[in-house]
Amino acid sequence: MGEFVRLEVDADRRVGTIRLDRPPMNAISHQVWREIGECAAEAADHDGVGAVVVWGGPKVFAAGADIKEFPARDYQAVERTGGLLQDSLTTLARIPKVTIAAINGYALGGGCEVALACDFRFAADNAKLGQPEMLLGLIPGAGGTQRLPRLVGLSRAKELIFSGRMVDMVEGERIGLVDHVYPADDVYALAVTAAERYAAGPFALRLAKRAIDDGTQLPIDQGLRIERSLFAECFGTDDARVGIASFLESGPGKADFTGR
Repeated sequence: MGEFVRLEVDADRRVGTIRLDRPPMNAISHQVWREIGECAAEAADHDGVGAVVVWGGPKVFAAGADIKEFPARDYQAVERTGGLLQDSLTTLARIPKVTIAAINGYALGGGCEVALACDFRFAADNAKLGQPEMLLGLIPGAGGTQRLPRLVGLSRAKELIFSGRMVDMVEGERIGLVDHVYPADDVYALAVTAAERYAAGPFALRLAKRAIDDGTQLPIDQGLRIERSLFAECFGTDDARVGIASFLESGPGKADFTGR
């Protein structure tokens, strides 16, 4: 458990919440970046966590990097330490479990990049997302230039990054930046409910996530080879045996999976 980021585990629901907690705006300092990566690694390895929600609390997800740290940085310092930003969010993106960003308020700059590293984004109707780094004479440095185009398309991502403007949730849902928009008071609870459903799913969820995330970065013939290998791996799991037997006996949707 870090000073500003912690993993909270609901053992009954098998849902872990990576909670950003650096009032008032959850500004992402160098320490916060490190703690996000540490909590993501902890969630990945935690046997009692079947799915993960990332949440900054009821007022703000994360309003961006801690700009007060920037004047002390120069090219050499950022080149030496900048890998921490990407490494932390790569650890988050590679959690072998379903991840959902529950977004209240602002998710800007690094905060938006944290949300982009999750599988799904559930947003409050008052949320605002964006990559405003260009307004500081910078570019996104924690994956925004790579994950945003893969999510919303190349030209739309360029427009958002080049302009630095914020996106409201009418537009955010329309362009696929967020998956669901809910009343602000309901976002976290609904994200946890969705995560609980995924946490009860079969081990094949992990394999599907790996097939999609790894395969879509490759030419399709290589992606298909990954899929074939992971499809075969499914047949070595307890869950596949349970699921197949349950289907033959009772029809679809009745299996009780163990995640093994």
